[in-house]
Amino acid sequence: MRLKEKYEKNVISVMQEKFGYKNKLAVPRLEKAMVNVGIGKGLKDAKFIEAVKQTLTKITGQKPIARQARKSIAGFKIRAGQTVGFLVTLRGGQMYDFVDKLINIVLPRTRDFRGIPLKSVDGSGNLSIGFEEHLAFPEIEPDRVEVIHGLEVTIVTSTRNRERSLELLKLLGVPFREKIKD
Repeated sequence: MRLKEKYEKNVISVMQEKFGYKNKLAVPRLEKAMVNVGIGKGLKDAKFIEAVKQTLTKITGQKPIARQARKSIAGFKIRAGQTVGFLVTLRGGQMYDFVDKLINIVLPRTRDFRGIPLKSVDGSGNLSIGFEEHLAFPEIEPDRVEVIHGLEVTIVTSTRNRERSLELLKLLGVPFREKIKD
């Protein structure tokens, strides 16, 4: 709960001062963190699907929900109703613990990490980070991994303003890439 304490003790007051929020409940906050894996090439491989489920369960501490295709796409050999990915949504204390782990442990362990590009925050104030390999998470033992897959983490904020969301995320400690001068 370190991140939640940091939010309550430091971030709220700075955001109130900078943006003129009268009430601390009006200050933007993190709403949820979503971890998503598309199974893509492993659609027919039961071993791959099981590995993805176990990985998501280890990383998040929650059982993933299977996501089905809405319509058939012949070019991708997908039928409507077929499982095409898995999703875990974290809220409350679990979300703060996960985001804290993401910022302080996972991102620094990622190979060739130089910061998150500012364009990763969309116009609605949500941060999306993609990982090519799930091995950066501390719960994963690289020696026991049979299948390497990517995943995506989306952090949803309560503000719908990109500038305020960026400020909130910076104050929480998200390591954004500084603009590189040419």
